[in-house]
Amino acid sequence: MSVDAGLENAQAPEKQLSLGTAAARNLATTTKSAPQMQEITSRWLLKVLPWVQTSGGAYRVNRRLTYTVGDGRIDFVKTGSEVRVIPGELGELALLRGFEDQDVLVALADRCVQREFRAGEVLAELGEPIDQLHLLAHGKVSRAGLDAYDAPTQLGVLADGSRFGEQALTESDALWDYTVTAATNGTLLTLSRSDFQAVLDQSPELQAHIAEFLTLPQQRQNELGEAEIALSAGHWGEVELPGTFVDYELKPREYELSVAQTVLRVHTRVADLYNQPMNQTEQQLRLTIEALKERQEHELINNPEFGLLNNADFKQRIQAQTGAPTPDDLDELLSMRRDTHFLLAHPRTIAAIGREFNSRGLYPDHVDLHGSKVPAWRGVPILPVNKIPVTKERTSSIIALRVGEAEQGVIGLHQTGIPDEYQPSLSVRFMGIDEKAIINYLVTAYYSAAVLVPDALGVLENVQISNGRD
Repeated sequence: MSVDAGLENAQAPEKQLSLGTAAARNLATTTKSAPQMQEITSRWLLKVLPWVQTSGGAYRVNRRLTYTVGDGRIDFVKTGSEVRVIPGELGELALLRGFEDQDVLVALADRCVQREFRAGEVLAELGEPIDQLHLLAHGKVSRAGLDAYDAPTQLGVLADGSRFGEQALTESDALWDYTVTAATNGTLLTLSRSDFQAVLDQSPELQAHIAEFLTLPQQRQNELGEAEIALSAGHWGEVELPGTFVDYELKPREYELSVAQTVLRVHTRVADLYNQPMNQTEQQLRLTIEALKERQEHELINNPEFGLLNNADFKQRIQAQTGAPTPDDLDELLSMRRDTHFLLAHPRTIAAIGREFNSRGLYPDHVDLHGSKVPAWRGVPILPVNKIPVTKERTSSIIALRVGEAEQGVIGLHQTGIPDEYQPSLSVRFMGIDEKAIINYLVTAYYSAAVLVPDALGVLENVQISNGRD
């Protein structure tokens, strides 16, 4: 045998003795999964919100009348390195609430002096005279004072849009009752008492406004700012009882149902010929509804009109003390309302909570919720919601909720019984077949959310979630 012949026999394929798998698959029914979709999440917010029927398409929140004076945040404009306060935003100050002379407000804004500060810098000292109003344009500062027993105590953190030292404008002998220290680098705008007085001397209108402000009797309020209900208790004999009534807001807020829609298109050839073993139209519709539900949860978190992050009251927003989400931060967040049912956080924020707790030798509990084990703090479930934004600086927010109408909490709004309803408050409407033989279905979801009282919703802001490797 030659060498060439030996090589030729060695390379010859073996004779096939049975049917190959490639050919056999042509006669077999392949076991297959339903279409998968990576976008689907647990959607905890949609599960835990109590949904209230909104038959008229809008939900009106009637509240007891509340006097809110100067409790909003102040906005600024930034051009390069220059920061200026928007003149109209000075109306957020209690002293200037309702003052509408724009020329005077512009003059006050022009006299605000920009100042950069560094972390650790003392901006105000306990016991020193208050001679400047400070407007915090950017950064965080901490306040520390003394309690009833003259022991040092922390009084909280202020951040962008806050202010301190308003007494400088009306009280010449006012003293700081706390120390303000910069927690981060940032920018302040300051208005001195002398500059304010110079503008005041030139404006009879401002003089009249302030005189009225100082002489107007203080509205009787409770500690939450609500109009007081006159009551009498602990009396003896025939004492004349006070008359009272409960006043309401004259212009209560109304939440209209929002809408998410899309047109699902399925070719008739696909619907006719490829429906076994799975119905193509049903699978297309299932995935479309999943996408709508994901968008619905995103809107409930981020929508500028009714989203939870944008509807939290300013008094219910707090800042992380050190950046990372500590047990102290969560305790402060929980303490701001009479009951908290759920905490919502981005999964990366929950990971940061776990790291911070573990570093202190603490381990969050776990509770059973809808058949799943979820982490909890003080018995309050911490639920992952990936729709909560994470900034490029690796910061995020933690949302605290009390839910339900009976609890004066946060509720979801929808309307059931709509035409062509496929799921509650979600309809699938046949739109016909076009000239290209494509079947069209209009898929629509109606929803919104309402906050019944301000303390039903709180937010811990600027939570640092970096793990040191980002």
